[in-house]
Amino acid sequence: MRLTVASLNTRGTPLLSSQLSSRYAALGAAFEAAEVDVVNLQEVWTHYHLWQLIRAMPSYRFTSFRRSLAGPAGGLLTLSRLPVVRTRYHRLSALKGVLATALPGVTVANTHLLANRDGDWSESNRYYSKHQAQLAALSRVLPALEPPLVLSGDFNLARDSSLYGQLVRAVGLVDAFGADCPPTFHAAYLPPGRTPHCIDYAFVTSSMTVDVARLNQSLPSDHLGLEVRIHVDSVG
Repeated sequence: MRLTVASLNTRGTPLLSSQLSSRYAALGAAFEAAEVDVVNLQEVWTHYHLWQLIRAMPSYRFTSFRRSLAGPAGGLLTLSRLPVVRTRYHRLSALKGVLATALPGVTVANTHLLANRDGDWSESNRYYSKHQAQLAALSRVLPALEPPLVLSGDFNLARDSSLYGQLVRAVGLVDAFGADCPPTFHAAYLPPGRTPHCIDYAFVTSSMTVDVARLNQSLPSDHLGLEVRIHVDSVG
């Protein structure tokens, strides 16, 4: 089985002038023209914006999300050109979770962890213990998901921090980008003096072979998009 999965945090900054509606239309057009089977989207917070994305991506006929009062739970939405067999949402904390979408022969999971507003992933930072708690919750959720598994999203953990090693251990999967992890956040959206980091990832079950793993810099968001093309060698 061959599969191409894309992932993108859609929100954009600054929050009050992100031109979300027009950007979602542009995002939809970009994915409609792409050879992508499944798209994991983060920070889709309202039902209105959920509807906008679904309308802008008509070839992705199958939707996966958990409904909440305001919009998709955890801001997580998965759109697929392949039939969705089952959807499950697993809560990690008050506003964070993992959306697991079962497709024929594979599970695609989508997540978004707590943002680090300080840009500091050292052990003395105020977010460090919170990130550890979310990684512990993630490690409890993932074993319940049926393999083979693709997991992607905005993890908000810098590749060059000690938390990345904890992340790899928590998910128990293979980083699809291997050692090649350039920044996944546009420098133009950072405060002056801040350095962009690799904070978005795609992980796969070891039974999968990664044919292509690349970043998409052209999508209208503060994050770069991820795109991973894989095939499953065996189930396990």
